[in-house]
Amino acid sequence: MNHPLTPVLIAAVKLLCGAHARWVGCAPEARQRIYVANHGSHLDTVVLWAALPPALRARTRPVAAADYWSRGFRRWLADRIFRAVLIPRGVPNASAEEREAGARAAVETTAAALADGSSLILFPEGTRHPGAGVAPFKPGIWHLARMRPGLELVPVWLDNLKRVLPKGEFAPVPFLASATFGAPVVLAEGEEKGPFLDRLRNAVVELGRR
Repeated sequence: MNHPLTPVLIAAVKLLCGAHARWVGCAPEARQRIYVANHGSHLDTVVLWAALPPALRARTRPVAAADYWSRGFRRWLADRIFRAVLIPRGVPNASAEEREAGARAAVETTAAALADGSSLILFPEGTRHPGAGVAPFKPGIWHLARMRPGLELVPVWLDNLKRVLPKGEFAPVPFLASATFGAPVVLAEGEEKGPFLDRLRNAVVELGRR
């Protein structure tokens, strides 16, 4: 259910950067999906979420870094507005065993969020990429797809957000941003991790060329 202040936030986002949606590969249907996008700005989560139609937005939860979204007003937004799934990031200098355990816990937490029928917003690069390209995808999305056979992963290209709020900046600059939604990707039976991650990443990258 949408929070009463959701329309205010949506209006502010659209006033600042447009958050225009382009559905070029699929229609905005009321089915469970994971929206998989490139990640270059702290505004990515908000803009993709705002670009969804109200009925889909109400049932879609972002997966986000706990260390960023657990502070101050952002925590209130994460809990009350977005109903975000907060995932701890890896600890610096952690051992291989600790990193593996953390990655496994992140996948399990994300999979649990799918159990109630919610759709998710996910950034498989794992962190904001400062360059013009898209970093290799982390394997967690492959594990999720294996746990949920047939689940549609919708690639999304977020455009212009690095100009609205570049990495390291705190004051947004008005620019028109858009979210382009492509054709769903589904894990094929027996598809290995590497080819699947490349295929999904390429689907996102190709949208940026349209």
